[in-house]
Amino acid sequence: MKSLDIDGLDFSKSSGLVTVVVQDSATGSVLMVAYADREAMEKTLETGEMHFHSRTRGLWHKGATSGNVQKVVSLSADCDNDAVLARVTPAGPACHTNSQSCFGEPAIAADSLSQLDQTILARQRALGQLPDALADSYTRRLLTDRNLRLKKIGEEGAELIASIADNDTNRIADEAADLLYHVLVAARSSGIGLDDIRAVIAKRAKKQ
Repeated sequence: MKSLDIDGLDFSKSSGLVTVVVQDSATGSVLMVAYADREAMEKTLETGEMHFHSRTRGLWHKGATSGNVQKVVSLSADCDNDAVLARVTPAGPACHTNSQSCFGEPAIAADSLSQLDQTILARQRALGQLPDALADSYTRRLLTDRNLRLKKIGEEGAELIASIADNDTNRIADEAADLLYHVLVAARSSGIGLDDIRAVIAKRAKKQ
């Protein structure tokens, strides 16, 4: 977790509070905006889970009752030191309406690969609480069966190789898409998302 210098925060501008913008570290979606006093920030750093200040409840441990806690990935102060960006891994919906975000459901990703990755992430987070309609989904089966994940990557890789060897242009894109899907599921099961893969590619591109 990225450390935050609490002593550097300016709690004087808003009656002892700083604004906290909470962002899903995996998808980039803004989940909620709340406020924190010094005690809440100290508890957040101490426990690694988001705490806020509520006018009605005082110190508020997000998700303590519902189980929808928010595990801290990083905390960053803004340029004026009176607001904090909290990047988190949410255990469930951020909003009391049971929506993932207090600003409504996240917009569809701009590109289809990101959208696929977010769908896989949603399936992973919902393991154990999926509705009947999704209980037997193929993505869920892959996420819960390591041997199946490894087997399918091997099979799809072999099929892509065969289509390229045959110069079968009608199959190459299909087989590549199948392999990408299975790779994303396997990576996500190990805690690696598309953004992590993109970061590696971007780093390598700078060296070329």
